[in-house]
Parts: sequence; structure tokens; C-alpha cells
Amino acid sequence: MRGITTAVIFAGGKSSRMGEDKALLPFAHYPTLTEFQQDKLSTLFDKVYISAKENKFDFDCIVIKDNYKESSPLVGLISIFETLKAEEVFILSVDAPFVNKETIEKILKHNESKFDVIVAQSPSGVQPLCGLYKRSLLPLAYTQLEKENHRLGDLLRLANTLFVEFDEDAPFTNLNHPREYQEALKTFKNH
Repeated sequence: MRGITTAVIFAGGKSSRMGEDKALLPFAHYPTLTEFQQDKLSTLFDKVYISAKENKFDFDCIVIKDNYKESSPLVGLISIFETLKAEEVFILSVDAPFVNKETIEKILKHNESKFDVIVAQSPSGVQPLCGLYKRSLLPLAYTQLEKENHRLGDLLRLANTLFVEFDEDAPFTNLNHPREYQEALKTFKNH
């Protein structure tokens, strides 16, 4: 994948709309959605980590725990770069199982040094948890943390970000509600 060796699955969300921790829900023929995502990304990247508040997983994985008490993707992002030596990491939300190899490759083929971030943008908007993030973003991320502005969208607007256009929303479907989870299970069962 053009020298990108590291991917991180964001699995630290509160899952309040789902009613239970979606990272631990069974998916396809995997015991958890996190294992499904880890297996998929392991075919594309040399190293795959999981970003979470604590290690809640009972399978073989490396968890990068948040270094701050706040809970947000911004905190996860900062903690990743504080923990790893990687200059760039591909980030994917645990609850976006339809993001496939082609989607990821389309984002990564735009990798140029002038960009701090390269993320997907679909008709419904920016997909901040499907993209390539670089260490060069860290000073700006710290500034946003100091301002207590945890919105990744705001960080992306301030950074040198490339938004890669996609024609449809389907690959970026998030499993936020039980209904969406059940529909996704049916879709994967039929494949």
C-alpha cells in the first residue's frame, strides 16, 4: 500500500445509540466486529492496532489506550502518535464494515507529503474516521485539545487536508443503531 504500513481501528466509542458495545458485537463469521475489521486490515497493512479506552478484547490484538481522560477521536488520534513511532497511520472506525480494499486504496493513492490528512468524502459529508493521518498534524491536534474542541471536522478544516470524493455513501455506512447492525448482518450473510 505505497509504504503505508500501519492501520488503527477506532473502537473506543460509547455506543450509546446501539445500547451495547458495538465493537464487541458478533459480525459475519467473526466473534466481534473488531476482529472482522482487524482481519480485513491485516491483509492490507503490516501492523494493525486498536484505539480504545481499555483492552476489552479477548482476542490477540494490540490496544493503544487513550492517554487523556476525555473520550473522543481527537484524544485517540493524539494518543496513537504519542504511542507509535509511525509517521502516518490509516484510521478506520470499527463500525464501518463496508469500507473495503478498493475504498482504502483510492484514499491512499492520493498520499502526497504536502497533506496532513487524506480522508474520504461521500455525498453525505466528510468521513473523518476513514483516512490517512500524519504526524505533521500533531501540533494542530494539541492546540484543539487545549481549546477543548474535540471535533475532528474542525481539525480537518484547519489542517492541510485532501478530501477524496466518493460517489456513494454505502461504503461508509456506520452501525449506530440495532436496526443498522441487523441490516449489515443480512448484507454480509448474502455475500
